[in-house]
Amino acid sequence: MLKRYVAWQLVIVMSLFAIVPRVEAAFSPSQAIALQQVDRESDLRQIQTTLETKIIEQRLQDLGFTEEEIKTRLNQLSDQQIHSLAQKIDDLRVGKDNVLGVIMALLVIAILVVVLLQLTGHKIIVTD
Repeated sequence: MLKRYVAWQLVIVMSLFAIVPRVEAAFSPSQAIALQQVDRESDLRQIQTTLETKIIEQRLQDLGFTEEEIKTRLNQLSDQQIHSLAQKIDDLRVGKDNVLGVIMALLVIAILVVVLLQLTGHKIIVTD
C-alpha cells in the first residue's frame, strides 16, 4: 500500500515538473537607468584618472597621442558615450581584482586532493 502511494505521488510530482515551461534568465536593462541623468563631470574625472596611470599614459604615448589630442577627443564624445566608457572602465577594474578568488580555488583543490589521497590510502613519498 505504501509503495503504491509513493509511486502515485512521484507520478503527480513528475507530471507537474513536465508542465512547467523552461525559463531562461538574463540581465535586462531597466528603463529607469536609461532615463537617469548622466553626470558628465564625474565620468570625465573617472576617465581622466584612469588615463593618468603610468601604464596607460605610456601606451598612449607609444601610439603617438598627445595629452591635447586625448582631451579634444574626449570633449567630442556625447554624454552617453562618456558614461558608457566610464562604466566599461569600472567593469575592467572589477575583473582584475580576482586574484584572491583564484588563490582560494587552488587551495580548495589542493585540500580535496589531500583528502582523496588519505581516503584511498595512498601515500606520496618525495625522494631526492
